[in-house]
Amino acid sequence: MRNVVAVILGGGRGTRLQPLTTMRSKPAVPLAGKYRLIDIPISNCLNSGINRCYVLTQFMSTSLHGHIRRTYNFDVFSGGLVEILAAQQTLSTNDDTSWYQGTADAVRKTIRYFNRGKTDYVLILSGDQLYRMDFQHMIDTHERSGATITIAAKPVHRHEATGLGIMKVDESGRVIGFVEKPTTDTELDEVAMDPAWIDSLGVTANGRECMASMGIYLFSVDVLVEALEATSDSDFGKELLPKAIGEQHVQLHPFDGYWEDIGTIGSFYEANLALTKPDAPFELAAANAPIYSRPRFLPPTRADGAEIKSSLIADGCTIHPGAKIENSIIGLRCQIGSNVTIRDSIVMGADYFETPEVVAHNAATGGTWLGIGEGAVVERAIVDKNCRIGAGAHLACNSDSDVDLDLGCCVRDGVLVVPKSTVIPSGWKAGPA
Repeated sequence: MRNVVAVILGGGRGTRLQPLTTMRSKPAVPLAGKYRLIDIPISNCLNSGINRCYVLTQFMSTSLHGHIRRTYNFDVFSGGLVEILAAQQTLSTNDDTSWYQGTADAVRKTIRYFNRGKTDYVLILSGDQLYRMDFQHMIDTHERSGATITIAAKPVHRHEATGLGIMKVDESGRVIGFVEKPTTDTELDEVAMDPAWIDSLGVTANGRECMASMGIYLFSVDVLVEALEATSDSDFGKELLPKAIGEQHVQLHPFDGYWEDIGTIGSFYEANLALTKPDAPFELAAANAPIYSRPRFLPPTRADGAEIKSSLIADGCTIHPGAKIENSIIGLRCQIGSNVTIRDSIVMGADYFETPEVVAHNAATGGTWLGIGEGAVVERAIVDKNCRIGAGAHLACNSDSDVDLDLGCCVRDGVLVVPKSTVIPSGWKAGPA
């Protein structure tokens, strides 16, 4: 669809995902052992026939830029591209205003780069959500209804609505009201819909009364340009869209597939481990809508005498005898020693293999190898890339509260997190800093 441009919002500092976002932007965070979060919206676009994508980012974008450059390459005749638009200083801005002040401000400052040629629609997406959607259906809704703005929405129960933006909709599906994160019964009553009406949209309400915005917006390009020029609003969800409801034809596009906003350590952890289940709510293998990522020249994973249950194992791993892996994700190039136990955990693996000389040197000097040493235990934890876990170390979460631990490790949302490139000495046990 050459008349559609996708704009993927890279997000801010990602403080709720730290320390995973200390050295990378949110869209660059690894997912399911071999992907990155950015692969989800880009794959949805490509599978929907949209091959012009712009990723807006300003924090720690080097890793993201490298991934996109190595992954999404189009032939010269397709007109396709995936390009990063990072915040930049211009002659009309100073150090403060050059930064993106919010989602709408980011699009305002970059729209001149993608509003070129024949562009009829601009699709605004988030870079930190897990879902599979055919955007052609959303475009069909937009054109069929005569809307100038269309918002993808998912039915949710009242108790789920308090953390989301909820829309009030008339019988035709036109949005006539919006409440951001309603908390009182009065606010919920104002936006609640008849479940029978939700059923009429082709989705099953199952008692769900509220239509929640998914943060996926389709604009007719002229309306988007006009709205951004006419206001200084910084955010789509909190400012620009609620105002537009009274001025434009804003239409709801119903969606009832799996959708998860991965904005916290807890949501990241739960969404990843859900992928290990036989009946996973999000299927990575889909013949008609694959998830694309960087092609790598890695050997198959080698496992010898290991016990593996309900887990995802990426390419290039070596798993030694006696290892037990359960309900976990093992990332690329992960080296797992003998008699290691990994349970309910995400081990992101490594960006490189160590040379035989380095391995021999570590063995001779008692150094810690790249991976997880013999007899180590990893439970309810996230181990970021390039970590060295010493033999007999015990990494387990013993707290439901957020606490900081030794060696830069921490507990967030009840999950132990080991930052990238951390070295855990042999025999180490999680404890207060």
